[in-house]
Amino acid sequence: MKTFLPAASVLASALLVAACAGQVTTPSGASASPSAELGLPEPLAPPAIDQAALAPVDAFMAALASHCGQAFAGKVRVDVPEAPDNAFAGKALVMHVRECRAGEIKIPFHVGDDRSRTWVLTRTAAGLRLKHDHRHEDGTPDESTMYGGDTADAGTARRQSFPVDAESIAMFGRLGLAASVVNTWAIEIDPGRQFVYELSRPGGRLFQVEFDLTKPIAPPPPPWGSEAAAD
Repeated sequence: MKTFLPAASVLASALLVAACAGQVTTPSGASASPSAELGLPEPLAPPAIDQAALAPVDAFMAALASHCGQAFAGKVRVDVPEAPDNAFAGKALVMHVRECRAGEIKIPFHVGDDRSRTWVLTRTAAGLRLKHDHRHEDGTPDESTMYGGDTADAGTARRQSFPVDAESIAMFGRLGLAASVVNTWAIEIDPGRQFVYELSRPGGRLFQVEFDLTKPIAPPPPPWGSEAAAD
């Protein structure tokens, strides 16, 4: 499993390579820079990498990736107004930061024995994208799948929000899910402490599930539709 590599690490490596390449060895074995050989002033040292100055979306993804491979139990924190057909009532809720690669993190979300849900977070040129990958037990996509949205602002290193996108609005309309065309999703991460998934709508609808990151649990079975689940 590959772990997400923060942008600061890549930049720091590039600066190190550049610094080494900028030196030559004199016949006597002493190290001299090209500037010194030409009688020019030495260039200023490259600035130190400031982790706090990272783009919030990259810091957010790095925070998620710090838990890659781990799974956590959760509970419903807020559900207003409570749905009469609540699919989460009395079920074990488990998230698994299962796949981390450059620019993408996949987090299956299991509800009891239902392994149909996976949150997919992708780094885009403008920010982040959240999609909900829903599958049937045989691995085929549900008719309501890959819905979500893109960030509309930089957010913070701890919270990113995803207003519903045009593609999802069209799908919800086609399926008669009128209430969902105004959805906004959000994810909060406090590394080593707490993860929160949120759905909200104008008019007061708010649903939140929180996960305790201080207590990793045994990873659950693979989500439906994954290569491992199909084997």
